[in-house]
Amino acid sequence: MSQNRSVGLALASLVVFAGLVALLVFNPFRAASDDQSRKLVVFCASGLKAPVAQVAAEYQKRFGVEIHLQYGGSNTLLSQLQIAPLADLYIPADESYVSQARDKELIAEVLPLARMKPVLVVSPGNPKKIADLADLLTREVKLSHANPEAAAVGKLATDHLKATGQWDAFAKRIVVQKPTVNDVATDVHLATADAGFVWDITVRQIPELSTIPAGELPSATLSACVVRTSSQPTAALRFARFLAAADQGGKVFAADGYTPVNGDPWEETPELKLFAGSMLRPATEKIIQAFEAREGVQVVRVYNGCGILVGQMRADKNVPDAFFACDREFMDQVGDLFDTGTTVSANQLVILVHKGNKHGIKRLGDLAKPGLRVGIGHEKQCAMGVLTQRTLAEDKTTSLVMKNVTVQSPTGDMLVNQMLTGSLDAVVAYITNAAGHADKLEAIPINIACAVAEQPYAVGKQSTHRFLAARLLDSIRTQGSREIFEKAGFQWKGK
Repeated sequence: MSQNRSVGLALASLVVFAGLVALLVFNPFRAASDDQSRKLVVFCASGLKAPVAQVAAEYQKRFGVEIHLQYGGSNTLLSQLQIAPLADLYIPADESYVSQARDKELIAEVLPLARMKPVLVVSPGNPKKIADLADLLTREVKLSHANPEAAAVGKLATDHLKATGQWDAFAKRIVVQKPTVNDVATDVHLATADAGFVWDITVRQIPELSTIPAGELPSATLSACVVRTSSQPTAALRFARFLAAADQGGKVFAADGYTPVNGDPWEETPELKLFAGSMLRPATEKIIQAFEAREGVQVVRVYNGCGILVGQMRADKNVPDAFFACDREFMDQVGDLFDTGTTVSANQLVILVHKGNKHGIKRLGDLAKPGLRVGIGHEKQCAMGVLTQRTLAEDKTTSLVMKNVTVQSPTGDMLVNQMLTGSLDAVVAYITNAAGHADKLEAIPINIACAVAEQPYAVGKQSTHRFLAARLLDSIRTQGSREIFEKAGFQWKGK
């Protein structure tokens, strides 16, 4: 008896083991070290099935990437991500779930896809003669309602009804709550319920349904969100860009009745052009390189004095996708070409002298000492030059100091190089220009309020890569970036 039991247990163990092996072989969520060997797993709100499935099929056909789509209510999928973050992309039907996912640190990049609006539908032929929302609140009707704890349309409609004081009356008519918008549409279509809230695009899929006036309900923006734990973020971002592209996924969403967001045009390897002040190079290079690797894109950056960069934009109509300026002074000069800039950091003007400060320089006025060779930024070519002239004027030492100025340069790095070669005794530059030279240079503070430059980043109004350029800004404003900027000598003004 004991022997038979042992044999039975052994057989059972083998069955369990075989089952586990099968799961490992066939489980669409299992991880793999090689991006090429693993399919993309996408958690998608049920109401978005039609367009997302069509775009995924086209993407698979063109690029040979297998995409596994798992559908469910937006909140249900969010809960799954919290328990076991096995997806690469999360596509909910409302931005409120995006906010929740971001707050829980479940997602990274967010790419807007399209917009849709909740509407109130009645069963075919409208046998209850429902004319508006008020009829639902006063008549004996049966309502099917998407569970606000599971589906985006249910949450949005519930929040609206509560905000307008109509929820209590509406709730009394609910005979069933369903996990997805498609379930609600089916109930109303089959007349097991008289009415319910669905998305406007759901009605296009079931033309027998009729919409009735339901007041002003807010629209919802649906987005593709890269799951933070995805082992293949570059592949996930590539598919997300395809979904969002105006000439790819955007056309499918528009044909299905969604309002497109006019995303960036599709390119397998987009090229983003960035103009940036030279002083920003030490803080931004590693960030940009990491962005390129993660997104699978190329950022063509041009570093120079901001005056020179602005001159290029004006003279050659050579406007980049984004401009990261040394100071708002130069951003304002091209304000008609860019969106309102977002301030990322600040930089302090200082006096740089040789180690030991043998000339005893303590303030701006000391730069007027006889025989000193002084370097400053060029007023027409860089923000540093503009700021220096403004600071000298505030200090009332312009004419005295300018007598000793032998070099006016478009960048602080050029001034520092001349300091290191011994051709200058002192320069007015940014504190960041001294980074890495503490053994040879000393920084003397300039205690004047206007001696501070702020660095704004802005996206070009005519850029064809507006969303990509905005994501680069997001990368620059992370807490990880903050450490890089502060190490380079900048004051952090980001998130």
